[in-house]
Amino acid sequence: MSYEKLLDIFWQNIDPTDPGGQFADRGTQYLTAVFYVDEDQRKTAEMSKKKLNESGKFENPVVTAILPAERFYVAEDYHQDYYKKNPDNYKSYKVGSGRAGFLERNWSKLNTAGLKQSDDGKDWRNFTKPSQRELKESLSGIQYKVTQKDGTERAFSNEYWDNKEPGIYVDIVSGEPLFSSTDKYSSGTGWPSFVKPLDSELVTEHVDESWFSVRTEVRSKMADSHLGHVFSDGPDEKGGLRYCINSAALRFIPADRLSKEGYTEYEYLFK
Repeated sequence: MSYEKLLDIFWQNIDPTDPGGQFADRGTQYLTAVFYVDEDQRKTAEMSKKKLNESGKFENPVVTAILPAERFYVAEDYHQDYYKKNPDNYKSYKVGSGRAGFLERNWSKLNTAGLKQSDDGKDWRNFTKPSQRELKESLSGIQYKVTQKDGTERAFSNEYWDNKEPGIYVDIVSGEPLFSSTDKYSSGTGWPSFVKPLDSELVTEHVDESWFSVRTEVRSKMADSHLGHVFSDGPDEKGGLRYCINSAALRFIPADRLSKEGYTEYEYLFK
């Protein structure tokens, strides 16, 4: 990942105009900063900050400091991969602190990180769900049954259960990025299985009491497509979860087509 891309992603995950901390966290220990290791990175960071200031995006000036990288202090063990170890707390705090709302208001509908849109000009960030009539016309029978009627396709007789190509899997309806081949594994169940989503914010979980059992259903956030279920029998070394997903709910984008399809930000996964 280039330094420029890292800066673009960083700006979109903070409030760069906050001089006293970040959201609910107040104090100097919560101030944001960009660090550089040489003169080229310093100039790049200064220019990136200048462009953001001149964009008129924020009412207040960008105050994030740009500083030379010095001694690095590793955080305590309980901080490492916190969002994986404590996903519920992480999600709750992201909303309760005000971060989620701020990012949604300022970045969700924009493609400001220099990310290329798809060749047809469509961008999943601007998705509006079609009517059921339109979905029936645009989806195949099994795609409509799975995504809109909470159906399940047959094991070992679906498109991606044994797909080993590098790439990402997006929602068949909205195009929102859901899973990556880097997190896919052979579970022996006959359905595509993943240890985690690409972005936990784009996958929602719901209690499913159908079929005389209680399971955790997985749906896409923007399109509200039924995707499958998540179980706790996944690989222990990868977190212990198995996202069992219907191929009919997904569209696969090979790694060498990510840029053309408008998913440039995920190319780093395959380099």
